[in-house]
Amino acid sequence: MSTNTVSTIEDLIATCKDGEEGFRMAADEAKAPDLKALCMEYSRQRASFAAELQSHARSQGEPNPTDSGSASAALHRTWMKVREALTTRDDHAVMAECERGEDSAVAAYRKAMEDKTLPSGVMSVIAAQYDKVKSAHDRVRAARNALAAK
Repeated sequence: MSTNTVSTIEDLIATCKDGEEGFRMAADEAKAPDLKALCMEYSRQRASFAAELQSHARSQGEPNPTDSGSASAALHRTWMKVREALTTRDDHAVMAECERGEDSAVAAYRKAMEDKTLPSGVMSVIAAQYDKVKSAHDRVRAARNALAAK
């Protein structure tokens, strides 16, 4: 596997791990049961995405794909804002920060999909996950908008 492919997959694994943790924190603190369930659903989804990417990396010859979130300052700041929003225990603020986290995830997947050197198998996994990440983003935004309207 090329160094570029490994780097792209590792970045997405870290993005998924960050999302898994961010959504788990949001689920722990959200008041509304439906928001708790939504956040837990996406936390589990991101764990599944990371595992799928790790498995794919191993099958492509990468013996030890990352098993943790990013050290990226931007993603860290994004999910730290989620943590701050959680301390307010305001569901609208929680969902607004989850949406910001999802903005970062969508951007990371878009960047990965621009890499035309990725093997087709890797690209198909990334494209399928991107569709689900984009859908999650839109669903989180809709939940935020519904809370803002209240």
